[in-house]
Formats: sequence, structure tokens, C-alpha cells
Amino acid sequence: MASDMNDETVTTANATEKAKTEEIPRIPEIIGVLPLKNTVMYPFTVIPLSIGEQSSIALIDEAVSSTKLIACVAMKDPTQTRKAENLYQYGTVANILRMMKLPDGTIALLTQGVSKIRVEEYIVFEPYIKARIQTIEESDELSTRGEALFRNVLTQCQKIISLTPYLPDELQATLINIESALRLVYLVCSVLKLTVEEKQQILEIPAVEEKLEKISQLLSREIEILELGGKIKSQVETEMSKTQREYFLREQLKAIQQELGEGDERQVEIKEIREKLDAKKLSEEVRKEADRELERLGKLPPASAEYHVIRTYLDWIIDLPWGEYTEDHLDLEHAQKVLDEDHYDLKEVKERIVEYLAVRKRKPDMKGPILCFVGPPGTGKTSLGQSIARALGRKFVRMSLGGVRDEAEIRGHRRTYIGALPGRIIQSIRRAGSANPVFMMDEVDKVGADFRGDPSSALLEVLDPEQNSSFRDHYLDLPFDLSQVMFITTANILQTIHPALQDRMEILRLAGYTEDEKLWIAKKYLLPRQLSENGLESQHVDFEDVAIRKIINSYTREAGVRNLERTIARVCRKVALEISTGKKEQERITEDNLGVYLGPEKHFPEVALRTSSPGVATGLAWTETGGDVLFIEALAMPGGKNLTLTGQLGDVMQESAKAALSFVRSRTKELGIPDDFFANQDIHVHVPAGAIPKDGPSAGITMAVAIASLLTNRPVREDVAMTGEITLSGLVLPIGGVKEKILAAKRAGIKTVILPKKNEKDLVEIEEESKAGLSFVFAENIDDVFKAALTNGQQKPASKQRSKRRTD
Repeated sequence: MASDMNDETVTTANATEKAKTEEIPRIPEIIGVLPLKNTVMYPFTVIPLSIGEQSSIALIDEAVSSTKLIACVAMKDPTQTRKAENLYQYGTVANILRMMKLPDGTIALLTQGVSKIRVEEYIVFEPYIKARIQTIEESDELSTRGEALFRNVLTQCQKIISLTPYLPDELQATLINIESALRLVYLVCSVLKLTVEEKQQILEIPAVEEKLEKISQLLSREIEILELGGKIKSQVETEMSKTQREYFLREQLKAIQQELGEGDERQVEIKEIREKLDAKKLSEEVRKEADRELERLGKLPPASAEYHVIRTYLDWIIDLPWGEYTEDHLDLEHAQKVLDEDHYDLKEVKERIVEYLAVRKRKPDMKGPILCFVGPPGTGKTSLGQSIARALGRKFVRMSLGGVRDEAEIRGHRRTYIGALPGRIIQSIRRAGSANPVFMMDEVDKVGADFRGDPSSALLEVLDPEQNSSFRDHYLDLPFDLSQVMFITTANILQTIHPALQDRMEILRLAGYTEDEKLWIAKKYLLPRQLSENGLESQHVDFEDVAIRKIINSYTREAGVRNLERTIARVCRKVALEISTGKKEQERITEDNLGVYLGPEKHFPEVALRTSSPGVATGLAWTETGGDVLFIEALAMPGGKNLTLTGQLGDVMQESAKAALSFVRSRTKELGIPDDFFANQDIHVHVPAGAIPKDGPSAGITMAVAIASLLTNRPVREDVAMTGEITLSGLVLPIGGVKEKILAAKRAGIKTVILPKKNEKDLVEIEEESKAGLSFVFAENIDDVFKAALTNGQQKPASKQRSKRRTD
């Protein structure tokens, strides 16, 4: 709240003093009422009024021709009608000192308050308001406390005048000469900027000491506001002075630099940015946006926060390789040689890269392919990307997507956020320094999603050849051409990848390696690398082939070669320790001394041991780490028509077990099983490794064979493994992951693999080396499976076997 004291206040105060001696007519009991908007009339005060309402003009005309007295009553709500309920009960009788009619039809009045009144009742409202009033005489006598309040109000008024420089000194003299407490209160209230409610409250207070106390509180508030305003003004003026001083010094520095022939540092910086932009191959849209931001930069002071935001944005535009491409090596023989040097086998992937080069040689403007390498860990997916980049002569960048849950990681944050940066796509392109690198996105199957968005959906634009030619990062908000980038993604499984994302990629499967392939990889790649990393030479340690095969089969048993390399490294470290301590000068690793370095064997051939008893069958399964062997056990016990399934089986696998049991029950006569075998027996089917969840339909025929083996007392052939889905009619349906399962069978020492007939075509795509040593049975129905898997003779009861063993 600011003070309302001004020169007009002084005039009003002087007019009040002059009007003291004027003769005031007697106040009538019934008088015309003038409603006041946004103000309150006080006794002894002189205020100007502007009258525009027709009813009020009629009242003024009547009053001027008679007593010149009117009752001034404030309105509670100036927007409402002039009704009794919208008028305060207390007001002031005023004397019209001067009246002037203006050309626009309104009347200007100069009035002086005469006496405080209370409205008893309103009599009429037309043509103007008339009311019966009671005059209230107010006492001006003060007690000692009242005198103190009076002096305090005077002091406060003087302080307000001192805090307001534009108020004249005459006002202070007028206040000092006022001896009446009532006159002082009403004068101060008329010049203070108070609300109508506060002014009316002071008017209605009956005792003068209470009026003084109330006005003292209001003056204290006003002083506090004025002092705070003065403090703020002083701070602003100080800051402005500092800014003006800095501007003056900066202008002086500019003038000195011009005299010395040196440019303004900021202008030099902007000139450098413009020259860098000129050197870039920017599109019209990008250059237009860069020039606009550069123009904004030139208008901002370097100390501004926005200055650094714009400068960082321009730096990103300058650093990106707009239209900058490396030249591809289109020599097909050289590319094939590089790929063969770095990786063994992987025929399908290598053919695809050479095909791309052949097409690009004939069509230079073709878009980059988008490949997805799917396979178990350790099969060389990530390192294959580096080899492809070397073969093509391109830059290589890698981005891991494992655990990424924020969509902004891909597309970046908008510049409205503090510390915003482009997404990892644009960051990687800048790091590569070219617009056509080999861009590897690792672990695309492990991308997550949460409240911050779905990164998989953001990748749809990046990995779509029809859209990525104008990829827009949220930070840059400019189109960047990614169509020449060769995107390669890697994954262990396809099931967790967004279907729309799968549709945009060309899937290439890396199934795993056979024992011979692992042996060759170990000798050519892994051993030389580990000898070098452990400070050894070829003359220090020599691995026999049979020792490497033992590591493969007895210590690792995996689809890839990562654990194989880790195990070889363990042997090399122990040999390095022996050579460093002088115990040996060289070492030959054989099958016999391998246990000294690696300890006991971790994997044993267990197929023959497991399937030696009826009710156990060997199945083949697909996992994220490649193929694996799965044993399914069935057991009969006294009970009644119950089927128990254990081994943490999923819903699909449980349904396969029920279908297998139903089919075996439908073939009791053909299999030589009593018709009522299930009436007094329970069947329990268990899949070992119960801590590992299992699901899928491909174990259907294996469960049927295990149940049939149990009920016919015919063991399953120990060298046979199988996979396939079963139906209630006995058909064997095709399954997936054939190559992975065949490799798993070969690692486990299986000789015969039973596959669905419709999977026979899949063997064409599998290398002969992977199939070497295996025979295949292609089953159309479950009878073919029983014929190939079950032995012909029944096994003797277990009690007789134990008795025989004891006799032996």
C-alpha cells in the first residue's frame, strides 16, 4: 500500500481549515442521500466529487436550491444497485461548497464533511434516495493515553512524509498545526490509500482514542511498506549503476581494441562459428536454423544463461558430420579375406556382407541394410560388427541397449530442460565422425519400458529405411540422414523384441559352434590372444588338441566360445606363474595334466546313465544360451488316476504332458499295456533342474516316449535324443531352433536325433560338419518315434536286478 499524499492533499487540508468558520445550516432529520462509490466522506474534510447518475443529479439540484446539505453514504459493492442493503449504515452529512456543470452532462462538486450520522431508515428511492438520519456528536477529549496516541500519529505522519520525497513541506506544517484529534484522524484517513472497508471501519469507531489506535496501526503498516520499497529501490539503483559501469567499461574496451586493431572477443567468436558453418555441407533447413540461433547469440550478453545454451547447440551442429561419408572398400575378395581372418564359419553372415558390397558396387546410392544377429552368448556377434566395419573401410560405433528404459536415451531431451543433450544415436554419429558408419546396437532384446517411455518404439524410426533419412532428435529438432548407416543389432532371443521392430530388421541366426569348430577357433584365435595377454610366447606353452577338446567337453560345454577362452586364460596364467617363479621353462598341456590346472571335470556324459532305466527319455531344448539336452523322467506309483507334473513347467509344457498321457492311454493295446493301468496308479512326470523355468511344446514327443517307456518297461535307447510337438491324434508337428538342438545333441554324445518330418528341410541350411556323426529319423507320427526310441526287450524288475548284482 502506497501513500496517497500529494499536493491536492495540502489544498484539501487548507480548505478544511478555512471552512471551519463558515456557517453551517441546521441538519434536517430527513435528508437526501448520495451513494458514494469507492470512497468514504469524513467530517471536516473537503473532497471533490463527480456526479453522473440522473438520480444523484436530481438530488444535487434540489440540495443546491435549498440547504446545500446532503448525506454521503458509501456503497458496499459499487457494481450492485443502490438498494438499502448495499449501503452502509453510517455516513457523513456534507455541505456543497461549489458546483459546476460540465459539457458532458456530469456535475463536479466540492464538498466538506459536516457531521457523522447514522441512517435510521430509508424513506424513498425515487427520484432520489431520502432517509431519516440521526446526527452523532463525537467527543474530542483525550486522556493521557489518548494524548500519547495523538503525538505518535503525528510522528508517524512526519516519517511518512520524509520517506516520500515528492510530498511538499506544507503538508507537514498543516499536520503540526492541527490540534483536534478527530480532525487529524479524518485528514490522515482521507489521504492514506486505504480500502473502503478500512475507511468505513474508522468512521464507525465511536471513541476518538480507538480511532487513533487504529490509524496508528495503519500508519505503521504504511511506514513498513515505504521503507521496504525504499530498500528495494536502493538495491535496484545500485544494480543499475553497476550495469551501467560495466557497459561503460565494455564500450571503452571495445574502443581500445579497435585502436589496437583487435576485434571484439564476442564478435570474433561469432565470426569463427559462422566460418565453421560455412565449411559444413548443411541443408537449407539446417543452415536457416543455425543462422537464426547465431543471430540470437549475437544479441545476448556472454553472462546470460541462454547464451551458453545456444552456444552448445551450435557446437553440436558444427560437430556433426552433415553429408560427410567415408569411401567404401568395394573389393569383394578383400572383404571376404578380412571376414575370414577375424571369424571362423558364420557363412550366412559373411555371404550377406559380400552381397551388400556387390550390390553397392553396382548401385552406389543404395540404402544401408539393417541386420539383426541372433544367437547365444559368446558366438562372436559383437566382434563381428567390428570385422564388418574393417572389411567395408567404415568407422565403427557401438551402443549398448541393455537396461535402457528412457525414450530420451534414443531421441534426446528438448532444449527446454536444463542440461539437455542429444540422444545416444546422434552422440554416436558425432563420435564416429562420418554419416555412414557401421552402427552396432548391442542387446536389443533387453530394452525395457517404464513411465519415461518405450525406447523400442523410438527405435522404429531409426531402424526404418523409409524414415531414417530425416531422423529428428528432440534436442536438435533438425533432420539428420541416417539412411547410409549400416545398422547391426544383436540379441540372444527374438521373443522380447517388439514385433514392429523385428519387422524392420533382417534376422541372421548364429546358432553356435561344433566341437571341431571350437577346436579350430581356439587354435587360431583364442590361444594366440591369451598367450599375448599373459606375456607368454608359443615356445612357453603348447596345448595338445586332445587337451583342448577336453576343455570343450568337460569344462565348458557351451554354444559359444567365451567360457572356452576364459578357461584357456586360466591355464595360461598358471603357466605364467610357474615360469615367473622359475619352476618351469615351458609346459605342454595334455589330457592327463589338464586337471592340475583346472581341477576336477565339471561336465560328464550322463545320457547313458540317465536312460538306463525305463521311464527316462532324452529331449532337446532351445535356450537363450543355445541348445541343451533335457531329461524327462516318468514314475508310476499306487494311487488313482492322478498326473503330477514337477520341474517348474510352464502352461504349454504341462498341456504337452497331458496330451502325451492321453495319447499313450489311447494306445494301450498296441503298446501291450493293461487297459486299467491308470485306475490304480498315479503318474509323476518330472523334468530335472527344477530351479530353471521351462516351457514350450517341443518336449511333447519326449514326454510320450518317457511315459510309454515306463508303462511298457522298455528303456529308451541311450544314444537317441528327440524333439517335436505331439497332438492327440499322434501327429508330430515341427519345431524351431533345429541347428541349436543338433549342436547340443552332438556335444552330449548323441548318435541319433529324432525330428519332425516337416523339419527335414531345415537340415539343408546346416553345415555338413555340424551334422557329421549324427543320424536323423524324421517322424510323421508318434509311432515312428516309439519305433526309433524304445528298445525291443523289456528290462527285468529292479528287485531282480539288485538281487543279481548282489549275487555277482
